[in-house]
Amino acid sequence: MIDELPAQAKKAPIKGRGAVSNRAGRFEPHARCAVDDGWAFAGEDAPRLCTKVTLETVRSALTRNSSPDIPFDRSLNPYRGCEHGCVYCYARPSHAYLNLSPGLDFETRLFAKPGLPKVLETELRKLNYQVAPVMIGANTDPYQPIERSHKITRELLEVLLAYKHPVTIITKSAGIVRDLDILSDLARQGLLSVGISLTTLDADLARTLEPRAATPSKRVQTIQALSDAGVPVCVMAAPMIPTLNDHELEAILASAADAGATLAAYILLRLPREVEGLFAEWLDAHAPGKKARVLSLLKQSRDGQLNDPRFGQRMSGIGVHAHLLSQRFHMACKKLGLNAAKADGFELRTDLFAPPPRIGDQLGLFS
Repeated sequence: MIDELPAQAKKAPIKGRGAVSNRAGRFEPHARCAVDDGWAFAGEDAPRLCTKVTLETVRSALTRNSSPDIPFDRSLNPYRGCEHGCVYCYARPSHAYLNLSPGLDFETRLFAKPGLPKVLETELRKLNYQVAPVMIGANTDPYQPIERSHKITRELLEVLLAYKHPVTIITKSAGIVRDLDILSDLARQGLLSVGISLTTLDADLARTLEPRAATPSKRVQTIQALSDAGVPVCVMAAPMIPTLNDHELEAILASAADAGATLAAYILLRLPREVEGLFAEWLDAHAPGKKARVLSLLKQSRDGQLNDPRFGQRMSGIGVHAHLLSQRFHMACKKLGLNAAKADGFELRTDLFAPPPRIGDQLGLFS
């Protein structure tokens, strides 16, 4: 259930941040509620929230999953938390495991894993390692702003290129074009596909929904740059939010196809755990007149709930609205020629995988 804030506790949004509050995670013993005690001065600005990055020591690199809803069984996550601040992010609840809020903490208290590339090399060299495409960006964006200084994602790509390992990347950042030298090399060998998340073409909506991500026009330009470099691009029209951006579905797909995308996918908004309450707060702050309609249509598509975690339904939903969205998506893809490569059997190569020799390694008998 969504916790409704009392009227006097409802907060104004913080510029440049997605979540409206820092509501407690599900493991916290106490929850705090802000109350206006009358001491605030009119026009007084809220304290500025700065981003804090903590370096994390990692013992393992690859995260495994067995979900039938996603086309990969392993992923790499160079960062915890994400400064993009997308209020709908399904990864927000993971911050509760760190005794931090899935709200503002998720986008301001970040964790970087500088040792991840070396640990990945160790795992790829294991004799029993079975190669399959690895996803970078399954949890939080690998090209969020702190990647500019930490460069962990680039180092991971350097390792994967050296090992000729297939990789898929999902991002909504224009920062990915920095690594076109590596990406184009991977793509030439059939080892790479990139998914660009394009939630909306409305810059004003994007500014509040995903405040520190690249603008919609920048993302379209990024699709163009990747496509021009020979990188297969999938446009991710995600999430589709009833009455907020779902009417843009065809326009999003057309814009991406014009820029060179050849694949497409969509996801109906998911609101797992704490994201329910955070999204309701966001609606109160940014779209109060649409709140009831948005939540009603979500419940109609989620078997009466705001979230349905069941495999096979959690990505697309059920019911009339979800069915119409699916029909629109498939008709638009057919018209635009999207996903034709998938129908022709597009998949990344795994037969090139080979750990590079190290100094001192014994050469193979027949090498």
